[in-house]
Amino acid sequence: MIGSWTAGLARYRTGRLLAALAGIALAVALVAALGSFLTASKATMTQRAVRSVAVDWQVQVQPGADPGAVMSLVRKAPGTRAALPVGFAHTTGFTARVQGSTQTTGPGMALGLPDGYRTLFPDAIRTLSGSPTGVLLAQQTASNLHAAPGDSIGVQFPGIGVRQVKVDGVVDLPQADSLFQTVGAPSQSQPTAPPDNVVLLPAARFAALTRGASAVTTQIHVARDDARLPSDPAAAFTAVTGAAHNLEARSAGAALVGNNIGAALDSARQDALYAQILFLFLGVPGAVLAAALTAAVASAGSERRRQEQGLLRLRGLRPRQITALAGLEAALIGLVGGLAGLGIAALTGRLAFGAASFGAGAGTWAWYGTAFVLGAAVAAGAVLVPALRDLRTVTVAETRKESGARSTRNPWWMRYGLDFALLIGSWLVFRASSGNQYALVLAPEGVPSISVSYWAFLGPALLWIGAALLLWRLTLLALTHGRPALARLARPLTASLAGTTAATLSRRRRPLARSVVLLALAVSFALSTAVFNATYRQQAEVDARLTNGADVTVTEPPGARVPPGAGSALKISGVRHVEPLQHRFAYVGSDLQDLYGVRPGTIAQATSLQDAYFAGGTAQQLMRKLAQRPDNLLVSVETVNDFQLAPGDTVNLRIQDARTKALRTVPFHYAGIAKEFPTAPKDSFFVANASYIAKATGSDAVGAFLLDTGGTHQKQIAARLRSQLGTSATVSDLTQTRGTVGTSLTSVDLAGLTRIELAFAVLLAAGAGGLVLALGLAERRRTFAIATVLGARTRQLRGMVLTEALLLAAGGLAGGAVIGWALSEMLVKVLTGVFDPPPAALAVPGVYLILTGLAALIAVLAAALNGIRGARRPAVEELRDL
Repeated sequence: MIGSWTAGLARYRTGRLLAALAGIALAVALVAALGSFLTASKATMTQRAVRSVAVDWQVQVQPGADPGAVMSLVRKAPGTRAALPVGFAHTTGFTARVQGSTQTTGPGMALGLPDGYRTLFPDAIRTLSGSPTGVLLAQQTASNLHAAPGDSIGVQFPGIGVRQVKVDGVVDLPQADSLFQTVGAPSQSQPTAPPDNVVLLPAARFAALTRGASAVTTQIHVARDDARLPSDPAAAFTAVTGAAHNLEARSAGAALVGNNIGAALDSARQDALYAQILFLFLGVPGAVLAAALTAAVASAGSERRRQEQGLLRLRGLRPRQITALAGLEAALIGLVGGLAGLGIAALTGRLAFGAASFGAGAGTWAWYGTAFVLGAAVAAGAVLVPALRDLRTVTVAETRKESGARSTRNPWWMRYGLDFALLIGSWLVFRASSGNQYALVLAPEGVPSISVSYWAFLGPALLWIGAALLLWRLTLLALTHGRPALARLARPLTASLAGTTAATLSRRRRPLARSVVLLALAVSFALSTAVFNATYRQQAEVDARLTNGADVTVTEPPGARVPPGAGSALKISGVRHVEPLQHRFAYVGSDLQDLYGVRPGTIAQATSLQDAYFAGGTAQQLMRKLAQRPDNLLVSVETVNDFQLAPGDTVNLRIQDARTKALRTVPFHYAGIAKEFPTAPKDSFFVANASYIAKATGSDAVGAFLLDTGGTHQKQIAARLRSQLGTSATVSDLTQTRGTVGTSLTSVDLAGLTRIELAFAVLLAAGAGGLVLALGLAERRRTFAIATVLGARTRQLRGMVLTEALLLAAGGLAGGAVIGWALSEMLVKVLTGVFDPPPAALAVPGVYLILTGLAALIAVLAAALNGIRGARRPAVEELRDL
């Protein structure tokens, strides 16, 4: 019997089975793909954090401790791959006599590097010119001294005087901040900037030159075996932090560990939680929607399945046997659909990421297994559970009635107003979770524990469900009480059958309302996902532009006296505009902040100034204020709050006078707030008129030149400028900055995630629009056959089908657009921590949304045309088959 039943399902219910299989496959594929992507993303974040560190640990040997004993302890520590001692000595100044003039600098540092240091730590030092070994001068120091390879310089050590060395090369120290950190000090006590003057010496030369000098210390630089770290950033952070604490405990106060790799993983673990949040916000709704699509497909054939069950009961089958047959159908759908979904997920990984495992290794198989189990559960819920419910609650006589004849009462949630309650709850949660002091992810620096406020998910979730139920309510009300309007709308297509069509739509209001809601949810999923991804890409580009300043930026070394006219030499082929930007430092009270001098009339020609960067006026208005009154000043929000400033207040800044080198008080007037500014730090800074600063300080020296290339050929132009300028300035371009700024979340292949999300969104929209309608029309072939017998013409039947299809498409697309817009606004607001800086407006990918709407519309029309073709069969033949 089971074999015959299975063969009958495959032969006579092929469409219904395939539709259910498609729903299960989509749900399984989406969960498996996104789950594997999440695991791979976390592994990518860990790898990126590890690669970003040049020296894993800097172990500071404490005064009075034996460096050899500490070195032995470090090398025996579990996970240590190699370790080398590095000498650190403070200097009181550098001197150089070049081309008849003597140049001097302030205090700095001298480092003694052992043989093999650059081999073990290749990213710690980058050669700019000359030899990669010997006496190496930092780029900033070489610029200050006007020194080059082959020149002799004097290094003054405290207690022993000046020592002469010959420069062999000029180098850059990419991670100078961590290299010259105060080991063991909290982050707020670290130096604000690394020393400007640095010389690197071979270990033997360093020992000879610093013999007898004071302020000489030793660090042990350690390379860890990072291959043993867990792939999850949070677990990796816990592992390296525990290892560092263990070493400090075993050293009994002889050593402090500067945990550079731990600091990098500390940041990555927060980004990993944001990736997990993105999975929940963007992936779970899609999986739920695919499950709902499967349930809708199954319910589209519920009348026929109920009638078949009644016939089986009449023929004497026991409930246990009927349950076994329903379970067989559910198992068939779950097994085949689940395997198909896993195949789709593997293919997705291959196409989007180049590997079926998404680069996640063993973690992929766990997600594949989870997705398959979820698919089986959905199949059981969609097929087996309704069959069991009907066995308990529906009599054989009732199985011959249509669903509309059995119950006309409104659903319970309509009677109790659940939709309104959910929407009110969504608004309340959103208000609480989008407050100024609210943190979605809390990761205290250096603390192993990390937490996510998952209750913030309730806002979008309640909105999604509540809006869907409200649309369901409105559709039912329109179909129940709007029969005259429906008849008028149907008349152009159905002529004399307009009233019959309206009555049919009203009688079938429940399945039609369900189809409208399902299509609306699919469209809203596509819209909210697309808008979020587009906004994310937009803000990543904004962050890169803020950090770099412009397409190409030429940064002059501190203390250099480069006039604005020097920018003319930078206007090479491909450069449309060169904008000088002053960079000074100023004291407000005891607080030292960056001060940027701009030319208000032309700054916008080289860089992007968005209104969202400012408060108290638009970007254009505030630049106009700086131009109209040169002593106007833009300050940060933090400064306004700290000093209780009001517009028009006088702000006295102490700025170094270029002529006397002394600080002088310069009065400004507070005119507005600058929350962000190109090349500026994230916290506190000032923006003022460059001409006023130059007049007050006696110098128009430029800190950087911003170059506009029209958004093209930035990399090539930057390379030509580096060749032209050599080591006298630092050249950075936008393409280089894109790969280095932002969180490790941006290093994840978001383009691959976007392709997964948006492809599934289109499939779900098309399935929700066309698949359910097609099955519903197929189940109503008997109705069309009877209408034909009673005299309905093919044109009128076609009009009935098209009226229902157009009503479904219009209601679903319109409702989905409204729900999707509301969800997009809420998602971006709740997930503000993902964006840096927060967006001023949402980015709308119009082309994708149009294509999604067209895909849904085409699927609906295709289903309608297929139903029309079925209605053309001879009525007698159709009734005989049924």
